[in-house]
This record gives sequence, structure tokens and C-alpha cells, in this order.
Amino acid sequence: MGDILIGTCSWTDPTLIESGRFYPEWAQSAEARLQYYASQFPIVEVDSSYYALPSEKTCGLWARRTGHSFKFDIKAFRLFTQHPTPPASLPKDIREVLPLGIKKKSTLYYRDLPDALLDELWNRFEKALLPLESAGKLGVILLQFPPWFYPGSRQREHILSCKDRLLQYTVAVEFRHNAWFDEPNIGATMNFLRDNNLPFVCVDEPQGFESSVPPIAEVTCDIALLRFHGRKRETWEKRGINVTERFNYLYTEKELGEWIPKINWLASKTRQLHVLFNNCYQDKAVVNAHQIRLMLD
Repeated sequence: MGDILIGTCSWTDPTLIESGRFYPEWAQSAEARLQYYASQFPIVEVDSSYYALPSEKTCGLWARRTGHSFKFDIKAFRLFTQHPTPPASLPKDIREVLPLGIKKKSTLYYRDLPDALLDELWNRFEKALLPLESAGKLGVILLQFPPWFYPGSRQREHILSCKDRLLQYTVAVEFRHNAWFDEPNIGATMNFLRDNNLPFVCVDEPQGFESSVPPIAEVTCDIALLRFHGRKRETWEKRGINVTERFNYLYTEKELGEWIPKINWLASKTRQLHVLFNNCYQDKAVVNAHQIRLMLD
């Protein structure tokens, strides 16, 4: 049975801090909050790295403020996973050297940037994570692809190119469209991940949409991941809402119980299983993380 590490997908979410139901009064600084979080959970997913490249200095602070066995899973910068990216989220010096035609765009995609600038962004991302890797605290790099990332040879080539950019790290893959798991594709999807030693990210999310990924428990590497996104159907694909509204959901004990045998099976097939709650609205993620830990115990 592998280690089961349970945590949440943020420790700095404003609604969690404002709720006053998790952090004690003395945990007012960034350092104190991370130290307290790490006293409660053995792992966290960093979500801020999706919105902007992390810095080496910040990763060094995270490493120093947590215990020796604590793990950080890092969500890859959105440009890398073919999400629309505002130019303002790029480092200032990169923005300044963008070709004129690209500078005028309100939204950038991976294909828009010259190879030299992509190389620089990847190098900075890789370098920023070195303090966590050196301290033995880097878990996986999460490549979360968008719903319009459909199965195909170009998509698989892009996944492998991302892995090649981060060869010294473990790269995990989360798909956001169920076409990867329909009858013609599911075998090829899992074989592709296994053949390339890429952890498959299992998910719990609202069902009934064209893009809904089914709650499959599968192992493709010696590390497995399970991410709980909540089951709030009315906001899952709603446009123009705050991200926190989409994940404002508290799992019931019955809903969590559906995953207990699957979690035990995943752990039995791996050396490490990361169970992460992304329903980060107020204290709902931390409540469910504590709850499922007690259920597993």
C-alpha cells in the first residue's frame, strides 16, 4: 500500500482566510499560514503558478517554511497547457520583446509565441522549482488541459514536448474532455500515459455535460492523483462567474464514501497517491480533506 497524501488545492484562497474557520488568530502572515497548513496536511497544490510563473525566491521560502516530508504539487502555467493567456501575466521583460503583431493581442496562445520566447519561459519555470526539488518537496507538475484539447496526434506530441521540457520532474496529466475516455479512445489514452510514464489524474466533477470526465480510477505510473472539483452542476460550465463560485461545493459523507474503495485500490497499485480537494470556497476543501482522512483511517 502506497502513501496516501491528502490536502487541498490552495492554502491562500481569500475566502478560506476570510471565513475565519481554519487559520488560528495568530496565523496572520503568509509564513504563519503556510506553517499552520503544513501542520494539518502533508501536501498542497499550488494554483497561483497557473496564473503567473512562480519565482525561485518564493519556492525557496515555501521549502523553508514546511517540514522535511511536505510536498508541493505545482500547476503548470496556463500558456503551457494551451489555455488563453493575458499578455499581462507574462514577465515584463518577455512582454517587451514580443513581436509587434503579438503585442496587440488581448489574449495569447502557446502557438503565438516564437520558439525562443517559449524556451525562455520553460527555462524560468523549471529553474523556479529547483529549491523545492532540491529539498525533496516537489511532488508533480500538473498539466491540466482545457476542454477543447481533444484526442489526436498533435495533442499527444504536445504532452510529450511538455514532459521533455521538465525531464527532471514528474509530470501528471489531467484531461478536461471525456472524448479521451470514450470507447474508441480510452485504451489508447491509458496506453499512451503508461508507455510514457505519465501519471493519470483521476477526477470527481459534475457529470451530464458533453465535456464531463467520468470518475475513473486508473493507474498509469507509480504515482497517482485524485482531484475533487465538487459537483456543482449549475455553475460548472457557466460563463462569466468567479472561479470560487464554480467550486463552492461541500461533499457529503455518502459522496466521499463512493471513492473510499477506489482510493484504497489506487494506493495499492502505487507508491504514492495524492488526494487533493479543489472545492476551495471558504473552508469546504479543508473540511472534506479532514473528513476523507478520517473515513480512510
